[in-house]
Amino acid sequence: MSEIALPKIARQLLEESILGEADLNAKIRLLLEGEYLRRLRHYRRVDHLLSQKYGMSFEEFMARQLVRQRGYTWEVEKDAMEWETAISGIQTMERKLEELRALE
Repeated sequence: MSEIALPKIARQLLEESILGEADLNAKIRLLLEGEYLRRLRHYRRVDHLLSQKYGMSFEEFMARQLVRQRGYTWEVEKDAMEWETAISGIQTMERKLEELRALE
C-alpha cells in the first residue's frame, strides 16, 4: 500500500486517545468501518421502511412493475429510486466491510 501525507491537524486528531492506542493505520480502518456501518444501517432502514410501506420486498416491487401500475406518480418513482439506491448501497457497504476486514 502506498503512503499518503496527512495534514498536520488530521494527524493530530487521529493521534488523540478517543480512537485508542492503535497505530495510525488501524485507526483509519476503524474510522472507515464505522462509516461503512453507519451507511449500511441507513440503507437497511430505507429498505425496511419501503418494504413496510409497500408490503413487499424490492424484488417483488420491481417484478410487479408497481411504478407503471401506479401511473408513474412522483411518489412511487421517488420511492423506487431511493429503494434501488438503498439495495445497491447495502451490497456495496457489505462488500467494502468484507474487504476492510480482510486487511486485518
